Amino acid sequence: TQPPHSRYLLPRGNLPPHLCISRQTHLPLHPPPSPFPFPLLVEFLQNHQASSHRPPMSSSSPKPPKNHKKYRKDKPWDTPDIDHWSQASWKAGDMSGSLLEESSFATLFPKYREAYLRETWPLVTRALSSHNIACSLDLLEGSMTVRTTLKTSDPFIILKARDLIKLLARSIPAEQAMKVLRDDVQCDVVKIGGLVRNKERFVKRRQRLVGPDGATLKALELLTDCYILVQGNTVSCMGPYQGLKEARRVIVECFENVHPVYNIKRLMVKRELRKDPKLAGEDWERFLPSFKKKNVKTKKPRVVAKKKEYTPFPPAPARSKVDLQLDSGEYFVDAKERERRRKAEKREKAKDNAGRKRKEREVIYDPAYE
Repeated sequence: TQPPHSRYLLPRGNLPPHLCISRQTHLPLHPPPSPFPFPLLVEFLQNHQASSHRPPMSSSSPKPPKNHKKYRKDKPWDTPDIDHWSQASWKAGDMSGSLLEESSFATLFPKYREAYLRETWPLVTRALSSHNIACSLDLLEGSMTVRTTLKTSDPFIILKARDLIKLLARSIPAEQAMKVLRDDVQCDVVKIGGLVRNKERFVKRRQRLVGPDGATLKALELLTDCYILVQGNTVSCMGPYQGLKEARRVIVECFENVHPVYNIKRLMVKRELRKDPKLAGEDWERFLPSFKKKNVKTKKPRVVAKKKEYTPFPPAPARSKVDLQLDSGEYFVDAKERERRRKAEKREKAKDNAGRKRKEREVIYDPAYE
């Protein structure tokens, strides 16, 4: 007979051999493996815990300061007499070999610049050839392309050539744009098209940047040592890095409704403070003028509405077109006659307006008008 729990036993194929139980003996067919040496494990853990035990740090003990200069190394070549802001010029023999890959840049130009670029392109080609840069003008596609050659020895000159064609596309004269190839001249094109949403307000603030007869723009050029040209939705600037930074700030704030005169006054004060060597390491904020934005609301005259007399009767209804025709007798006239009268009144009214406008135009020819 089977034991009562034998129906819960799994078949032998699904168990390891030493756990398979016989139905007759209910004993394992194979002896179990040797037990794990638990006493040795406990002894090992106790010894490891004793060796790695550290006394807890008290909360009152101060932490050692961090050494932030831990990974800094001495730089014997970096002496105090070196000017880190000076721009070193590139010489012809600074790079022994040629460039491994060809780099090229292209830009599109508007249709109205085609005639000017066709005339001045020989000058641009001659200027770029002196730096071993090849250039091409595609009039069909309306693009200018510059690329390096095997003789190019300056790896940065291709970026200068890219700026050159970008300035030519923004209506800067070729003689002025070719100055960007120098090491001490950089360029920046400020996009002003998306700074103001209203078109009329945009035109007004752009004219505010230029000033009367270009006076504001000329003052900004003298203070920043930059060449600035306002053209369409962009403002092109050429000059040193510091001047470009100041010019961009003035241009962007002008379209944020800050008048350029305020920034020009700050630049004039900075220019005078820069001449004093004693103030080189001090804060100039106490000398600079601070202008606060004030929105002064204009007082409108208070209009007191007159109270109407109270009447319990509603106002009379407006007369309809049919009522007016009945009063004048036009309602009983034939439709053709009514149309003829309407056209005659219209011609008479047009004749009066034409005569009045002709007299207004002839006023300027009258000697008494001056």
